[in-house]
Amino acid sequence: MDIFLQSFIIGFSGAMMPGSLLTYTIDKSMKSGPKAGVLVSLGHALLELALVILLFFGIGKYLETPVAQTIIGILGGAVLVFFGVGMIKDVVRGRINIEMKESSSSKSGGIILGSALVSASNPYFSFWWATVGLGYMMYANNLLGLAGVALFYTGHILSDFTWYTFVSFVIGKTRKFISMKVYRIVIAVLGAVLVVFGIVFMVPAAKTALSLIKP
Repeated sequence: MDIFLQSFIIGFSGAMMPGSLLTYTIDKSMKSGPKAGVLVSLGHALLELALVILLFFGIGKYLETPVAQTIIGILGGAVLVFFGVGMIKDVVRGRINIEMKESSSSKSGGIILGSALVSASNPYFSFWWATVGLGYMMYANNLLGLAGVALFYTGHILSDFTWYTFVSFVIGKTRKFISMKVYRIVIAVLGAVLVVFGIVFMVPAAKTALSLIKP
């Protein structure tokens, strides 16, 4: 349950931030309606499933060493803290904003493929999976093996489906976004949560690092 909930919350922090995929979701929801969110999430989830499989079966055996787990733990935690602080600073400085614009109608298959391409083209997507995603997948694998990885992936994609479906439903029905004041408060809270998770993530890795360097 811890693996699932942490993955779900951290997934929300990424999904809710303004970016290419959220813009794409809003864009498609303006014409395609509430179904766009489900299709966007599906395309994104399929891409991440392929990535999880490649990471787990491709380099999984190299992640079991104390050195690898220490490096990934510290790096992943640092990235979480960095993202969290960045989210809070963006809210304080008024940089959080969402654009609404009309879009032409799109076919379901096009939206699924489009969302996967939009996700893959985002440099932060690859960076997140190489640090935070890999670290949490390693943590889940250490606890429950393949079942833990499955829980991590399920919690992660469920946050995407929940958020993008909600956004798509609201925009598809009203052609308006949620209150920006509420949205910014949620972003700030999620940023603080990321900072906490990042610190918790780094502490055991730092302890392992100290034990490795002690004579």
